[in-house]
Amino acid sequence: MTKETKSVSDITNNVPSLASSAMLVDLQISKWTGRKLDKKASTEVTVSNNADKGVANVHKKLLGNCDELDAINKHVGETRNHYHYAMTMPWSNMGLRLITTANYFNYHKVMTERQTSFQSLVDVFLQSYEWKMSQVNANLGNLFNSSDYPTLDQMKSKFAFNFSYAPLPDAGDFRIDVGNEQCQAMKEQYEGYYAKQLQNAMGDVWTRLHESLSKMSERLDYQSKDNKKTFRDTLVSNVEHMMGLLKTCNVTNDPKMEQARLVLDDALRGVTPDALREDDYLRSQTKQSVDEVIKTLPSINF
Repeated sequence: MTKETKSVSDITNNVPSLASSAMLVDLQISKWTGRKLDKKASTEVTVSNNADKGVANVHKKLLGNCDELDAINKHVGETRNHYHYAMTMPWSNMGLRLITTANYFNYHKVMTERQTSFQSLVDVFLQSYEWKMSQVNANLGNLFNSSDYPTLDQMKSKFAFNFSYAPLPDAGDFRIDVGNEQCQAMKEQYEGYYAKQLQNAMGDVWTRLHESLSKMSERLDYQSKDNKKTFRDTLVSNVEHMMGLLKTCNVTNDPKMEQARLVLDDALRGVTPDALREDDYLRSQTKQSVDEVIKTLPSINF
């Protein structure tokens, strides 16, 4: 791929409009893992096997196979990976992510629902916690230690699900009592940081699109049912999801991103996974359209 990405200076010129078309979101989820390192057991394992200290660790599942806790862990993982990360773009190393105002209402609706279901799962777990704790002694045997277990009140405080928004400041918003020269230097420094973070965010969208399209192209690459490749229905829905992101996350109004969305929208309109599996011509044409889009993607070290 030989296409070039936008330069930092090009993106910087869009800063004033970007502050009004996007915001930052911070998702904070805490939970009790139900796992703990047993130092005594770890030492016993290494000594009994004539191994060096520290080469093996024993982690206890404090409640054994607890379905209620497993459900919370699964929910949190899905919330972060399938919803939060999928609907936002990276911004900083502090956990803040970029979300466009166009995608705000859908994101807020989804995350509010996830927050409610998280609390419901936590309530179910807390109701069973003390009984589970009373039963686990037999499962852990000599590994059981009552001090490993928080009280019910302490356990409640270990679960939290919060998300908040912050405006995306523009480079001129430095309300600091410094001289004009220093203020200008800070502004220029922030413009560089701002542009670089935005470049990373847009690069993340391109990378995710490349991954989805490459997977589709590879799975559609067969000529007949005799040598067919299997694929899940998500092969199509994942690309459709990316088409939505190309529209809602195009905060720089990149014509290449919009063109990619339009081509994919035309190529996948009315296309179903079953149709791709059964229709050799449709599969070939869809792959060709996908490959054409891949060729137009900017080079971001794919």
